[in-house]
Amino acid sequence: MTSHLTRRSLLGLAGAGAGALLLGACGDGDSGASASPQKIRWWHVQDAEPMLGVWADLARQYEGAHTHVTIDVQPLEVEAFKTKLNGAVKAALPPDLFQSWGGGALQQQVEAGLVKDITSEVQGWIGQLLPASLQPYTVNDKIYGIPFDIGMVGFWYNRDHFAKAGIETPPKTWGELLQVVNKLKAVNIAPIALGGKDKWPGHYYWAYLAMRIGGLEALQQAAEDRNFDTPVFVAAGERLRELVDMQPFQKGYLRAEYGSETGQAATMGNEEAAMELMGQWAPSVQASSSTSKRGLGDRLAFFPFPAVEDGKGSATDAFGGGNGFVVGRDAPPATVDFLRTLLQARNQRRAAQTGAVLPTNQAAAGGIKDLNNQVVAANLGIATGFQLYLDQAYPPAVGAQVNESVAQLIAGTKRPDQIVKDITRVAKKQ
Repeated sequence: MTSHLTRRSLLGLAGAGAGALLLGACGDGDSGASASPQKIRWWHVQDAEPMLGVWADLARQYEGAHTHVTIDVQPLEVEAFKTKLNGAVKAALPPDLFQSWGGGALQQQVEAGLVKDITSEVQGWIGQLLPASLQPYTVNDKIYGIPFDIGMVGFWYNRDHFAKAGIETPPKTWGELLQVVNKLKAVNIAPIALGGKDKWPGHYYWAYLAMRIGGLEALQQAAEDRNFDTPVFVAAGERLRELVDMQPFQKGYLRAEYGSETGQAATMGNEEAAMELMGQWAPSVQASSSTSKRGLGDRLAFFPFPAVEDGKGSATDAFGGGNGFVVGRDAPPATVDFLRTLLQARNQRRAAQTGAVLPTNQAAAGGIKDLNNQVVAANLGIATGFQLYLDQAYPPAVGAQVNESVAQLIAGTKRPDQIVKDITRVAKKQ
């Protein structure tokens, strides 16, 4: 299952600021202190500052205004969350409110009857949100989740490192990117930080290369046919191996995680590499993971994934997604009202001001203060198409195999023509 957004549906991300504020009145499930006690189990993956504290504070505020509601907040690291959620799903005991990226995983949860159709409950305020952001959370024209963040993956780079290597402008083509790698290596700067152990960061390269080589249509066709054994995906693997063979990553990258103190984000934040391919959250994680806890500041900049020479895909097609929350099937009535509160304009502005979130509430776009996030939003604003992360767009088993296969490709244990057969084998079983 893929999610493709048109340019029209993405317009307004960069400068949207109009729209009435969401009402602060009590919603469904809120009838005052005399109401029956309700406990909301909330799992999310913002387990580090700045959003860790924001979510905790908003939960406390809601409890204070709704004394019959208790919110049990469980922040989890991404991989730990996936493991715990998989266990809960297998046991048919989903939490009441939980992190979701939509796409194929949500589709399976809907089919299993584990999540709640909240379409009717959100009609009063759903119009505030960017229509594009809702698509990954809509299954068979019904809404099961609400996105609080949307963005895109691109290259984040250290301006000082580029200057030291004599690189005046960011690369616009794949060939130019390879030249940049050579220039950085020539001055003993690790060109790219990668968290190879976590696997999902590596799949960004393969997915983007497939988009640039074959266009969004190639990814859509692969999903429909359940077949990745095509020239486009083989070529994407060959281009990625072309990069890997140049040894562009930091030492120990195959053992490095994304967010640990020695991981991909910290490598960037501590100025030990010049670039990383990552989503809109990168600046905040670089800062929180760095030794200084400040990251690169105004020395950090962003450029979109380059075009591939002779490729059919547009250089303005974006790859990414966002973060959202899905409501479990047995969630107490106050859950959707609490979710509405999280999406209020004032709370979305607060999230945006941290630099970790690109808000989906159009009235909160003015809260994007971080210059880098403004650049990301501007790139989304001119996007001609959009592809959801492959490990989220496709069914979980297929997404997991994509991550595993690309990791094998990067490690050199599988060839480009082998990984497409492995992914296809899993896709055919779905």
